[in-house]
Amino acid sequence: MAETLDTLGQNETFDVVVVGAGGAGMSAALVAAIDGARVLLVESTEYVGGTTAYSAGTTWIPASTHAAGVNRDDSSANAEGFLDRAVGGRSSAAMRRAFLDAGPKAVAHIEANSDVKYRARPFHPDYLSEIEGSTLRGRALEPLPFDGRKLGRAFSLIRPPIPEFTVLGGMMVDRDDVGHLLNMTKSFASFRHAAKLLARHARDRMSSPRGTRLVMGNALIGRLLYSLLQRGVTVLTSTTLEALHAGANGIEAVTLSQVNERRRIGVKGGVILASGGFNRHPARRREMLPGADPAWCPGAPGHRGGAQDLALASGARFGEGALSNAFWAPVSVRNRADGTTAVFPHFIMDRGKPGMITVDKSGRRFLNENTSYHLFGIAMQKANTTTPSVPAYLITDSEGLRKYGLGMVRPGGKGLAPFLADGYLVEGKTLDELAAKLDIDKTGLADSVARMNRYAQTGVDADFQRGTTDYQNANGDANWTGPNKCLGPIGQAPFYAVRLYPGDIGAATGLVVDTDARVLNRDDRPIGGLYACGNDAQSVMGGVYPGPGITLGPGLAFGYLAARHATVRAKHPNQPTHDDALDLPIDLPLHAHAK
Repeated sequence: MAETLDTLGQNETFDVVVVGAGGAGMSAALVAAIDGARVLLVESTEYVGGTTAYSAGTTWIPASTHAAGVNRDDSSANAEGFLDRAVGGRSSAAMRRAFLDAGPKAVAHIEANSDVKYRARPFHPDYLSEIEGSTLRGRALEPLPFDGRKLGRAFSLIRPPIPEFTVLGGMMVDRDDVGHLLNMTKSFASFRHAAKLLARHARDRMSSPRGTRLVMGNALIGRLLYSLLQRGVTVLTSTTLEALHAGANGIEAVTLSQVNERRRIGVKGGVILASGGFNRHPARRREMLPGADPAWCPGAPGHRGGAQDLALASGARFGEGALSNAFWAPVSVRNRADGTTAVFPHFIMDRGKPGMITVDKSGRRFLNENTSYHLFGIAMQKANTTTPSVPAYLITDSEGLRKYGLGMVRPGGKGLAPFLADGYLVEGKTLDELAAKLDIDKTGLADSVARMNRYAQTGVDADFQRGTTDYQNANGDANWTGPNKCLGPIGQAPFYAVRLYPGDIGAATGLVVDTDARVLNRDDRPIGGLYACGNDAQSVMGGVYPGPGITLGPGLAFGYLAARHATVRAKHPNQPTHDDALDLPIDLPLHAHAK
């Protein structure tokens, strides 16, 4: 279990203090511990995992040791060219090269020295697959499933997944499991797979409030937590970073608070900020994400920007020039029975499938529904400046609902009554009736559906070219018999809709850092002993979303760089550090296995 602040003495000293226990922060803490540092991991909420625990856990790392198993033709140089074309001047080319160089090293280092294990998805295209240098496979890594029972009582520290992404009261399923569950009556292999899942979950529920077979983001967090505890890392939850204390060589201590306790903790090597970014910082959110209601944010609750405020007060600055200050996804929103709000990101399961369209207030389509979720969210906000498109309306017919579901409504077409009763799902016996209930233009909706029905026959979306890239086709229906896997007719009454909003899923703008993840001041000089990674740091993707896992990948890479630099700094405190420049090679092997 997590420790309490009162177990630490006043002025106790750690080599490295990591603030924020999401994927980036936990990875940084683990690398520092592997390299022999005494590490303190501080988390402001009651759980570890952050938004990573809610996510698919996909980590975009080109040219890892796993890539060759599914794509021998890819290389770091190929990925660099892809990012140069996709991101361009929106981020530093040197920072992108640092990411591409460190990423494979970080994966290999952690896998060789901990219980964190990855595998490459056999098929997971880059989102901007039309750009030269993109790939269909090899760059997207996912964590292996993890048995949460290995954590014992510490299992309760992991942030549970979004309930609407689980089945049967807390059973986690990944994309492979979903396929087996949907086909369990059609395939013996799927039946056997599903039967094992269900039997395991039944056993779990006899002793646990949720399933202990962890997949996706929960699996990554589970593996990280298990590895951190094995190495004796001190973990504090519900703990606030109140102050950064600077000395002659930079940050030398922090003040932490927990309930009624307060401690000043010394730091030899450095403080690594990985607290999740600014998304729930009241003032900065209004400034940087105008018009985006915080109720639409599906991220974990910890990213309030307090650690960034302290860094800014110490001389740090925010980056500029990103395509967007945040990464986006269309979300639908529903009030749960317990009074909490469910925010459901529409990543791939519905909006790009045959028989689905998205329209604005005028009833007209305004975007390619199969574009990446990030570009979808940006398009909603851009279109809203001329014709109301927030909310937008994701519309299908009874056959589309049965086959693919609609947001929180699962495939099968059953159990609709609660969703209809609370207004999350809207039903119309005719398109005109649906338009009236949604208060959108019925003529525009009828025309949009008619046009889509024609495109379903020809296979060509003359308006938005849906289904024309590898990424778009990958998110269509592989079993669809029409000429375009992404286009299908809408005609089988009744008709259904859910409202979509632009939800920010993570910060793209953050603190400016260098290629060692050191936070830079306004003169572009490192602030001694202060590092940032994950969403606390300016994204190397420049607000562009070129592929799956482009937040977790850089989070891992720069967490690795920060941890190694801070650990070297802790072990060589007498080296001149007026500008925090270290003469030691950052790849110095420091494999003291602290248990």
